[in-house]
Amino acid sequence: MDKKSIIGFALIGLILFAFSWYNTRQFNKQQAAQLEESRVRDSIERAEAFKAAAEAYPEADSVELARILQEGEFAAASDSAAAQTAYYKSDFLNAAAADSVEGSIVYLENDKIKVGISTKGAQVAEVLVKDYYKYDSTALYLIDARRNSTFDIELDAGQYINTMDFNFRVASTTDHSVAMRLYFDENSYIENLYTLSSDDYFVDMDLHFVGMNEYIPRSSYSFTISWAWDVPRLEKGYDNEKNYSSVNFRYADNENVKEISMRKDGGSESLAGQVQWVAFKQQFFSSILVSADNFTSGDVGGHTYAENNPDRYLMHDAAVLNVEYGDKSADFSKSFQFFFVPNHYPVLKSYDMKFDKLLPLGGWLVGSINKYIIIPVFNWLHKSISSYGLIILILTIMLKLVISPFTYKSYASSAKMRVLKPEVDKINERYSKESEAMKRQQATMDLYKRAGVSTFGGCLPLLFQFPLLYAMFRFFPASFELRQQSFLWAEDLSCYDSILDFGFRMPLYGNHISLFALLMGISMWAYSKMTFDANSAASSQQMPGMKFMSVWFMPIFMVCLCNNFSSGLSYYYLLSNLFTIGQNFAIRKWFINEDKLYAQLKQKADSKEAPKKSKFQQRLEEAYRIQQQQQKAQRK
Repeated sequence: MDKKSIIGFALIGLILFAFSWYNTRQFNKQQAAQLEESRVRDSIERAEAFKAAAEAYPEADSVELARILQEGEFAAASDSAAAQTAYYKSDFLNAAAADSVEGSIVYLENDKIKVGISTKGAQVAEVLVKDYYKYDSTALYLIDARRNSTFDIELDAGQYINTMDFNFRVASTTDHSVAMRLYFDENSYIENLYTLSSDDYFVDMDLHFVGMNEYIPRSSYSFTISWAWDVPRLEKGYDNEKNYSSVNFRYADNENVKEISMRKDGGSESLAGQVQWVAFKQQFFSSILVSADNFTSGDVGGHTYAENNPDRYLMHDAAVLNVEYGDKSADFSKSFQFFFVPNHYPVLKSYDMKFDKLLPLGGWLVGSINKYIIIPVFNWLHKSISSYGLIILILTIMLKLVISPFTYKSYASSAKMRVLKPEVDKINERYSKESEAMKRQQATMDLYKRAGVSTFGGCLPLLFQFPLLYAMFRFFPASFELRQQSFLWAEDLSCYDSILDFGFRMPLYGNHISLFALLMGISMWAYSKMTFDANSAASSQQMPGMKFMSVWFMPIFMVCLCNNFSSGLSYYYLLSNLFTIGQNFAIRKWFINEDKLYAQLKQKADSKEAPKKSKFQQRLEEAYRIQQQQQKAQRK
């Protein structure tokens, strides 16, 4: 046989093989399509059979209907060939899925919260937080049964099951607990047991698997919890509430809490490791799901809605979380907890699960100031004072008194440099050439040294005050105590105050005028102008741009920035500026006489005793000496 014959037979064999493979593939497709068509037809007929059985036995629940169909007591089911096959392998599941009732709600209630558990999926369908109200004075629902919310458990039980597709049977109820069951047969079921705390903000959920080892394959090692809903707006200011809302989670082996902020319209993140809890956090309330054995993996995220959306949703949050079964015996449980809690630092701290890290109190330094100074003092004052406006006033006075020694030192340092300006001018005239710049600087430093003036003396109070100012910036928007507390014209110190609403939004400013923000800006302008006027001889000619920035730009910028911020924050900054102005006026009038101060400094500067040179001066002199040597070398 020649080479061409061999190639020909090989091609014929290849063609026959391809033709046989194609025919077999097409036959399998046809068979699969017929089976799917049969399955759908049988499922429809079985659903009709369940519906007919429900009409014939109106008193029977879903479990009893499944038993009736299984035992052939209903002719419509036994006579139909389709009744032999259903969508779910268990007639009990088909009965629970075919139940026409959308789900009834069983309510659990204590003095803190009221929680509604729906039989549809045995999920938390409604949460009312008592003693608090929305910005429009209506009841505060974190989860509203009329809005879109889901809590679904997906597991492999020989086929994938989603609990949201079934109506559970109420097995037992007490004043603070309800147990709901989804039966797979007479002896196998999944039970959701919800137990409300007696006087707190949490609900225990025990997921009980009984006889499910007969259904869950050995190869299946985990199930999935999907929790999501459209979060309603609760506060007056949309921007403020959005900026302080987030999706958070905490890894079990980490002290820190991860955050997906809603400030830039949200995002998502995959979980990598053991996660203890996931929280859907709003500005002043949080909904938290905790796993006793931790979640092993999953995805969490959310996105915000536009301010003008008709349903007044704030954001949509979602979490898909995987939970390992562990030891799958004939009877085992997995435990979880729901927390529907106000973001009040003492409350969050009391659970000892790092919930307090949900509050945006700042990093290590600023957060420590808030946690160990501001919040304790704030709460201590509230024990005897009911008005939060007065509490902020007293707190401001206390903080100003604490830093008053530094304020005095700063003013004194500025005054010393101000009164020495004539002597500095003399040095500038003496060394007016550009080549003498190093010598001019050296002589100025020498003057300050002999007069006992520190060029950094005015920086210390600013460095000390900045963490306090930033701590207050983080504290007020996160302070649950200020929520819906009124003072003067402000209806809510946790939100912006408004004396005029425009009806339209101005870029970078908003749709209203905040009087506290406006007064704060005026006080900032007055303080900056007073400071620059006092130092005009020393600085106005050298730094005209700096004067514009401090006197005009910064006050206007702060007014625009604070117009939509917490009115309590603007009120604090207003008080702080007014007290600083008062302190500087008092120091200048009663504590520092600039004429006497100049005489004292002049006497020190004229003293024949040479002051000890600092390391900085020594380096300056060395640099000047090297410069002089280089200039001489160039002239040669």
